Amino acid sequence: MNVLVIGSGGREHMLVKTLNKSSRVAGVFVAPGNAGISLEATCVDINETDFDQLIDFAKEKQIDWTIVGPEVPLTKGIVNAYREAGLKIFGPTKEAAIIEGSKDFTKGLMKKYQVPTAEYETFTDAKQAINYIKAKGAPIVIKADGLAAGKGVVVAMTEEEAIDAVEDMLLNHSFGDSGARVVIEEFLDGEEFSLFAFVEGENVYPMIPARDHKRAFDHDEGPNTGGMGAYSPLADLADSQVDFTIEHVLKPVAKAMVKEGRAYTGLLYAGLIETEAGIKVIEFNARFGDPETQVVLPLLENDLIDVIEAVSEGHDPQLTFKDAYAIGTVVAAKGYPGAYNKGVTLPELPEDEDCYVIHAGTKQVGDTFVSNGGRVLLVGSVKPTVKEARASVYRYLTHFDHTDDFFHRKDIGEKA
Repeated sequence: MNVLVIGSGGREHMLVKTLNKSSRVAGVFVAPGNAGISLEATCVDINETDFDQLIDFAKEKQIDWTIVGPEVPLTKGIVNAYREAGLKIFGPTKEAAIIEGSKDFTKGLMKKYQVPTAEYETFTDAKQAINYIKAKGAPIVIKADGLAAGKGVVVAMTEEEAIDAVEDMLLNHSFGDSGARVVIEEFLDGEEFSLFAFVEGENVYPMIPARDHKRAFDHDEGPNTGGMGAYSPLADLADSQVDFTIEHVLKPVAKAMVKEGRAYTGLLYAGLIETEAGIKVIEFNARFGDPETQVVLPLLENDLIDVIEAVSEGHDPQLTFKDAYAIGTVVAAKGYPGAYNKGVTLPELPEDEDCYVIHAGTKQVGDTFVSNGGRVLLVGSVKPTVKEARASVYRYLTHFDHTDDFFHRKDIGEKA
């Protein structure tokens, strides 16, 4: 069959690599893709939100399945458009993708259905928000209600920092309409982890947990980013905690979405934290998470197309995973998540049997790759032990030792 992947980042590159392993997949197309993806699939110059053109392409190329990577086309209704055109697509409808598109909606849903999460209030008025911050004190978390490309969250360690964040969003409109409403949450302390699940209505089929490193610098210091690396599975997370998450978070939310008339189909991402008061939800995403996808999918033993078809038909895909560890470290442009330069030449990226290289923000100029985003690459490895996987990744990353134009964390997977 022919498969179309929508998106242009590291997550989509990993989806392509996974689909290419399938004996059932003849051709993989990616719209719009990136330089690294073009080495393994056919990239098509169609914007991820140009639904009419994507649908025309899918019909022309007889695409059997379209898989949506990023959140924006989902929240804008690509699944609805495809279904109206009679085409197969994997992902939630616009009505269900609100679980990522509005933090206020999702916090309200969890409150209504008693899913454990941080205490919160939502504000559109800066003065009221600032009074709330002064009443609650710091640390405290400020979130733009809408989509902000992973950058709309400020974990404020002081009241001043929290007030600056509120003013930035509500008065300076730093995130446009996405920040016209802010959610202010209590600060939760503990170890974070992510759990993906394939969902069809009330049916929930969980994958294995992963841990993302959000802060830019070693030892979880610096600003929040879209993710600087990840590893899976988590030896320090008890099976009972995973079971709790499935029974008290994933399944209740799937049922809640059905009750709310927003039945969910697709991949549901739960961002979670283990606190002294138990596991609580930080956020939900309506798609595969990035960079966790780059360490979870390499461990999946099933054929991804088999899984998608089984889930879509309401059957248990019987997920199985390798008895191994995967670690991936992001190489970012100097200055990320703030201002950074594009078009910087990357070092040579040789083939390595111990590692895989995932392109996130690259393009090709002549015979060389240049940077085209904040998060440029991810270098990953799958090995029998965490120690071996880390050693392979950091050995490969020595290719970046002689440039100051890029940086990466040196402690990804260290806690494992």
